[in-house]
Amino acid sequence: MDMYADTVIVGTGVSGLFSALNLPRDRKIIMITKSDVESSDSFLAQGGICVLRDEADYESYFEDTMHAGHYENRKESVDIMIRSSREIIQDLIGYGVKFEHRGGSSEEMRKTGENSDFLDGYAFTREGAHSRPRILFHEDVTGKEITSKLLAQVKKLENVKILEYTAMTDIVEGESGCAGIQVKDKAGKEFFIYADDTILASGGIGGLYKHSTNFPHLTGDALEVAKKHGIRLEHLDYVQIHPTTLYSKKPGRRFLISESVRGEGAVLLNKDGERFVDELQPRDVVTQAIREQMKKDGTDHVWLSMEKIDKETILNHFPNIYHHCLGEGYDVTKEPIPVVPAQHYFMGGIWVDRDSHTSMAHLYAAGETSCNGVHGANRLASNSLLESLVFAKRAAKKIAAGEQNEDEGAEASEQTA
Repeated sequence: MDMYADTVIVGTGVSGLFSALNLPRDRKIIMITKSDVESSDSFLAQGGICVLRDEADYESYFEDTMHAGHYENRKESVDIMIRSSREIIQDLIGYGVKFEHRGGSSEEMRKTGENSDFLDGYAFTREGAHSRPRILFHEDVTGKEITSKLLAQVKKLENVKILEYTAMTDIVEGESGCAGIQVKDKAGKEFFIYADDTILASGGIGGLYKHSTNFPHLTGDALEVAKKHGIRLEHLDYVQIHPTTLYSKKPGRRFLISESVRGEGAVLLNKDGERFVDELQPRDVVTQAIREQMKKDGTDHVWLSMEKIDKETILNHFPNIYHHCLGEGYDVTKEPIPVVPAQHYFMGGIWVDRDSHTSMAHLYAAGETSCNGVHGANRLASNSLLESLVFAKRAAKKIAAGEQNEDEGAEASEQTA
């Protein structure tokens, strides 16, 4: 059953899909996913995706990202992400992704003139630790909108084969570096997929936690494989807890209440209905405040009130959150909802350089699996989709350029972050 490809991609979230879309069409690509193609955390992203609105926004966007990350970010990576953001958004729009408009039809937006900015007419929202609104969104299911459109495009490619319910169990290490992966399918059969280049885009580590917003099958498999082969890892203790997930006594994945809800005016309340924190501070700060308040109140949760957000905005901007909470017995247009922090994102991972190349030749990593230093010690809201797309594209372009040699991995391992 062994298979052969030019490039094998582990993961079918935005990083894996965008990598495939940016590789040459004459390259044979095999993609695998541990579950079905839609059970990816990329589908779950709610708030949106950041973009550099204009040149005047650069310094504040850079500072917001650095400040949220406690200035432990890799500056070069932050610069690359921000500078690439407008190109990425244009790519997404070209693939059919729909972002919210301020008003007016798409046709009216196209008639604004040749000299207008392509972002003119789009609506922007703001989230915690952002100094201004710079987040594009599609209702409160931005991740689903982006990932589903990319998946549809990949399925059209004749050079791409997707294997569902297929898990990576190891990589193949050859004389020139990574030569592919070892996998196990749903029936338990093990085989090899040999490839000139391998991209690890298998997501985070939420499945290792009792309470997480992640799918339970995301258990950091790529990290274990990397450890086994001495591939450089970085900041494995940098785990982000999201401040607001819907409280439930039921076991399983926690439902995220997007930070953009607070960006639009929602406030956090203690058991007495009193506000106790600035909701737009970085996630780790808000999370700590919530934990301290729960301890003080002797409760298992705090309350999130959307009273300051008008009903029309809730129904149009946050329909998924509204309907999910309603199904749990809470009408967010009339009453506060119980929220609690839960594991959400992993800022550490497999160390990569500016082109998503790991310390092993012919092996790349992108998305939450990787650590390119963009997020520092704490991720700024809505930078995850953007960072994943930017560095997935860079991996694909690096592979397509064919500039790598066997010594690159050794050289990379000696570099400092």
